[in-house]
Amino acid sequence: MPAHRQVPDYQIARFLPKTHQYCVVVPVINEGDRLGALLRRMDSLGIADRADIVIADGGSTDGSTRAEALRSAHVSVLLTKTGPGRLSAQLRCAYDFALDEGYAGIVTIDGNNKDDPAAIPSFLGELQDGIDFVQASRFLPGGSAENTPRSRDLAIRLVHAPVLSISSGFHWTDTTQGFRAYSARLLLDPRVAPFRDVFMDYELLAYLSHRAPRLGYACKEIPTARHYPRGEVPTKISGVRGNLRLLLTLFRAAAGSYNPRSDPR
Repeated sequence: MPAHRQVPDYQIARFLPKTHQYCVVVPVINEGDRLGALLRRMDSLGIADRADIVIADGGSTDGSTRAEALRSAHVSVLLTKTGPGRLSAQLRCAYDFALDEGYAGIVTIDGNNKDDPAAIPSFLGELQDGIDFVQASRFLPGGSAENTPRSRDLAIRLVHAPVLSISSGFHWTDTTQGFRAYSARLLLDPRVAPFRDVFMDYELLAYLSHRAPRLGYACKEIPTARHYPRGEVPTKISGVRGNLRLLLTLFRAAAGSYNPRSDPR
């Protein structure tokens, strides 16, 4: 890890050598059977034949990241965050590892099995074609959203995506989900500077949606399917306090509050 990166402490357990130009990062914490179901879907699609699979664990205690289960699913590496922070901290660990390993780009997909991993090759193709930021969208033609809670659907369509579209100058339609891809050059740009301790919770996702288009990076949304189990909302964001915190993060990102001080544009 370069000295200028602020990254929480994390442990590395390697099961397979680096064999691909890109990696697929799966952030998880106590996802239980959902993670196993996602990895089985990815295995059936042969994702490990296209990209190395990296699990970014925030400190699961439910046994879902047991080494034998990950090996059987052709996972290359398990990263376990031991330092402070939540999702953004996990992602900083994963990005730090991926850049140190020399990957040209990273695809991230949540470990709760809500997203269809069949779209992963499309993300990889966009990275190969020179796109720097690829965002999944359930709302584009060809995409689908099943059992999305009504309140969340309205919040994304009427608040979150419009605010980031206006602030970034890029028309986003689906800005809260973590099914995305980034080029290494985007993450290494000092004007982006994602390796800062200000990114501890969910700030990094909103920030990159604001910052990348403002800096002129090639951004694109692609249609994907996102499925919520009927009667269940597998999410780490819940309650009035959690949603208010997410809104505060959104408006801070849109106002440029997370931009590096050396380049506040």
